[in-house]
Amino acid sequence: MADTHDIRIELDQYGSADVMQAHALELAPPAAGEVRVRHLAIGVNYVDVYQRSGLYPLPALPGTPGVEAVGVIEALGTGVDGWRTGQRVAYARAPVGAYASVRNVAASMLISVPDEVETDPLAAVLMRGMTAHMLFHHVRPLQAGETVLIHAAAGGLGVILSQWARQLGATVIGTVSTQAKAGLARSYGTHHAIVYQEQNWSEAVLEITGGAGVNYAIDGIGGDTLLQTLGVVRNAGMVASVGQVAGTGKLADTSVLTQRGIGFARPSILGFVQDLPRYHSAAADVLTRMQNGLRSEIGQVLPLAHAAQAHQLLESGRTTGALLLRP
Repeated sequence: MADTHDIRIELDQYGSADVMQAHALELAPPAAGEVRVRHLAIGVNYVDVYQRSGLYPLPALPGTPGVEAVGVIEALGTGVDGWRTGQRVAYARAPVGAYASVRNVAASMLISVPDEVETDPLAAVLMRGMTAHMLFHHVRPLQAGETVLIHAAAGGLGVILSQWARQLGATVIGTVSTQAKAGLARSYGTHHAIVYQEQNWSEAVLEITGGAGVNYAIDGIGGDTLLQTLGVVRNAGMVASVGQVAGTGKLADTSVLTQRGIGFARPSILGFVQDLPRYHSAAADVLTRMQNGLRSEIGQVLPLAHAAQAHQLLESGRTTGALLLRP
């Protein structure tokens, strides 16, 4: 039975954060092949902002954003085997709708959570960890001894990428906005933290690499930053564009890619995990790495009803680490 205080965050039009409003939720029993999951923690990702703004349109309006949560199974639909009520589970995969106290999801989406993995850290890490898995093992396998550039190295994704890359034996260069964020980035594995408000970050990258540039760059900023990033990647290197906080921008002259043999990718974690075996393999890798010390930085936990505030904080660029929503 649903709690009388259950809510779901909905938007009936695309726009700024305040289009999201909390609505009372009455949930039907899970259908065949589904389970009802009561959420304990909901991960806030930048893809949620794109869903809210309409850059990545929701399946229909009114709609509920969000693709990642950790919770407890409350009920099983018919035909569901291998799961039990009271079991702690997680998911980080479309379809959207995670911004809710409770929801019905396909049993195939569920990931069993080991007892030793805590709820909030997992909600902060799962999707970002699967993104790291995708970037460093599929988009371009990262090798020991290589150098990787990570923009926004103190952000929720940045701290995961930095640890992952360092564990693989790479040298990690990160860009951040403040000295405080530089210290945080270094504590999560960044070897060289460049404060771009104090120095020219692209010149600093070339100086660190002796003019050669990095083997691999992960750019979640977009816009002019993406264009500059191409200039600090060595010949036959790789750029993965995983976001466009500063706008989509345009690669006005793509000849630099062909002339210098630079690979360019626009990978989508939501597209990557649509393949179920790949989704479960990536999640298993994340859980193993968490059990072996992969850490999260949780910047703030807000009530689910304050989802609009969470988006405003995320878009402000002033956050460090991950943001979570608490139902």
